[in-house]
Amino acid sequence: FGISKSTVHKDLTQRLKRQNRALYNSVQKVLQVNKEERHLRGGAATRQKYHPST
Repeated sequence: FGISKSTVHKDLTQRLKRQNRALYNSVQKVLQVNKEERHLRGGAATRQKYHPST
C-alpha cells in the first residue's frame, strides 16, 4: 500500500475515532486482543525456533 506500519497504527488508533466511531470501537477490541496475546505468540515462536519438534 506504500504506507508505513506507524501510519496505519496512527490511522486506526487516532484518526478513525473522528471518522467512524463504531468502526473505531471494533478495531480497538481487535487491537486489545492482539495486545493481550502478543507475549504468548512470541513465546510460541521462540519455542518453535529452538525446539522445532515440540
